[in-house]
Amino acid sequence: MSKLPKRYLKFMETYPEVGAAYQAMGAAVGAAGPLDPKTAALVKVGIAVGAKMEGAARSNAHKALEAGATPDEIRHAVLQATTTVGFPTMMAGMSWVDDVLDKS
Repeated sequence: MSKLPKRYLKFMETYPEVGAAYQAMGAAVGAAGPLDPKTAALVKVGIAVGAKMEGAARSNAHKALEAGATPDEIRHAVLQATTTVGFPTMMAGMSWVDDVLDKS
């Protein structure tokens, strides 16, 4: 990400060993299967929306852009939540993602 959240940076500074372990786990998960980084980021956007995790949805929208996803692809990933977690949850997720995409 071009600009990491202050809270994340403070955590990494305060707990460097935990932060390093978290980053290593993320790298291991990413390398564990055949998904390319763009697809993995789009999946994570959908998971975050379904879990109603605004910060994660925003973060993963940024990561999806950095991995080469287009705004339309990211919005389509969010739209997939409609029939699984419901229209209101999808709409909330779309608003979080649109905030990111409108600033990019």
